[in-house]
Amino acid sequence: MYFVTGTDTDSGKTLVSAALLSKAQGHKCGFKPIASGCISTDAGLRNSDALMLIAQSNMDLPYQVVNPICFEPAIAPHIAAKQTNQTLTAQRVLDTMYHPAMLDADFALIEGAGGWRLPLGNGEYLSETVKLLHAKLQQIQLVQGQQATSQVEVILVVGMKLGCLNHALLTQEAVLADGLSIAGWVANQVDPDMAFIDDNLNSLQQMMQGPFLGYVPHLANATAEHAASYLQLPK
Repeated sequence: MYFVTGTDTDSGKTLVSAALLSKAQGHKCGFKPIASGCISTDAGLRNSDALMLIAQSNMDLPYQVVNPICFEPAIAPHIAAKQTNQTLTAQRVLDTMYHPAMLDADFALIEGAGGWRLPLGNGEYLSETVKLLHAKLQQIQLVQGQQATSQVEVILVVGMKLGCLNHALLTQEAVLADGLSIAGWVANQVDPDMAFIDDNLNSLQQMMQGPFLGYVPHLANATAEHAASYLQLPK
């Protein structure tokens, strides 16, 4: 089970998540627990990121399972929740996002929102939900009489732009301090004119602790399949 986070909003989490799903084999599914910036349709609110994950999944999960918490305005989720008289907590997000398919899949991936410390309000963060999910998966295995081997590992998407080295290292520090492991990191070039891209990549490769899963250049045709050609799956 992988949780995909980024160094910031618009770092390329959705593109990388969809690309990894595209590359994966067997039964695979992607989840987007919280999404802002949704479009109102006859079927309800729909988010383009969640739909992109669904397009690369093959387990036919209902939209509400993939994206259980969605808000129409493209603003911070805890602010959107307050405007609609909702309360976001780490436990509520866990309760709405967990689905048995997460354990049934050969490859399951959860895309976060914003960065690792996305605020939920009242001093709670989405990172706490990831920790709760990690513990829940292991508890399920223990109840079933199995060894607690299931875990949530983090994939970090580094949005390559000025300042990304600091953002990447701070995010890495926070993930590791929370007791989770980093399955790998991806460099995704969000700024097409970033200077000294090779030097920045070399610096990251020296400083990051998880495996380097690939560098996605700035793509004119940014499809999941195209991005997948630059990536390798975590082992």
